[in-house]
Amino acid sequence: MSAVRETFAEFQSVDTQPFGINQGDAESHQQFKDHLNLPFDLLVDEGLHVASAYGALKPEGNRINRTVVIVGKNGSVLYRAAGAPPPGELLAAIREASDE
Repeated sequence: MSAVRETFAEFQSVDTQPFGINQGDAESHQQFKDHLNLPFDLLVDEGLHVASAYGALKPEGNRINRTVVIVGKNGSVLYRAAGAPPPGELLAAIREASDE
């Protein structure tokens, strides 16, 4: 998360808005955001519907597997990777998609 925090301006420069999402409640999200001084919002995925739609659930199906998904303005998935890929890789995928 700190890597995205440190490169947040670069994401904004390519007209991109990062979000974090998990099944935690809004209060825990706000505490986490404040603690890490995150410049982006954390969204609540009650029922894990979003994680399921993006294939980001662990095999047992009741927890989120950290996954990065970049969704284009038209709703198409431009990039998807499990784990925490480096911000440069994400920015490259965004720039490549905008060139198409």
